[in-house]
Amino acid sequence: MKLAHDKQDIAADIAVVAENTADAAAREALLDRAMGTGRTRKSSEMLRRGRRPSEGLAFVARDPTGALVGTVRLWDVVLSEGSAAALLLGPLAVEPSLKGAGVGSALMQHAIAEAGRLGHRAILLVGDEPYYQRFGFSSEKTGELAMPGPYERHRFLAVELVEGALDGATGTLTAAGRKSRSDKPEAA
Repeated sequence: MKLAHDKQDIAADIAVVAENTADAAAREALLDRAMGTGRTRKSSEMLRRGRRPSEGLAFVARDPTGALVGTVRLWDVVLSEGSAAALLLGPLAVEPSLKGAGVGSALMQHAIAEAGRLGHRAILLVGDEPYYQRFGFSSEKTGELAMPGPYERHRFLAVELVEGALDGATGTLTAAGRKSRSDKPEAA
């Protein structure tokens, strides 16, 4: 077992892999531990509810024993009616005992790289800018965009994977992409 002072070594032992259907229960339990049960009432959840993650963009982090210790998913959204598509990232969650160990960073780097590789142009999220700015996120391009429902405007962030992808973007985000086959949480 690694001790707290070994946190820097933990990220090197983590494998970021595609989420699969068998991960659903462990993912949901991790999200409850990391974010609390009130997480399903957030505005971002309105865009995820009834949808599946964007094709190929749901990931988990596993420790050397194979235990799920982190998760991140990206969702298809449209910036406004008849407008460009983008991705909404979230939730990002890490096993609470491993916060600060680089697991979240590994998940973010992998998710952003895969989104770019798959040809997506921009990623949006609601989160803490001091954390997400290391991945290129800022509120600079979200001023004319809005989330459905209540949210803290200063926490609405974006990163362009293609320069200029959000130039002139206005409107309220709406859900797009694949619909869920049931009301149960689904894997990618």
